[in-house]
Amino acid sequence: MSTSPPRAPRCEIMLICEVRQGSRPWRLVRLEDLSPEGFRIAWLPDVQAHVPLRIRIPGLQMLTAEVRWTKGDGVGCAFTAPLHVAVFEHLVRQRSD
Repeated sequence: MSTSPPRAPRCEIMLICEVRQGSRPWRLVRLEDLSPEGFRIAWLPDVQAHVPLRIRIPGLQMLTAEVRWTKGDGVGCAFTAPLHVAVFEHLVRQRSD
């Protein structure tokens, strides 16, 4: 019997961010779910699973992520380098301000 590691904290969050894949233009998207390891955005037309995604979250430097899944209009991504816990907590606090 194997046990999986505990899942990182996740937070529902509603932020407007910019994303792009490859040389495509930047698009405004709604960030709906965030954890230190990744996020879910509401919609991204023609998303390609094998192309890295760049995301600009307000107040942060541009981050790189990999598309892990798509379902309906949702797109789940994993950061190539996890967010520092302090950065994650800052974004969560902003959500409730």
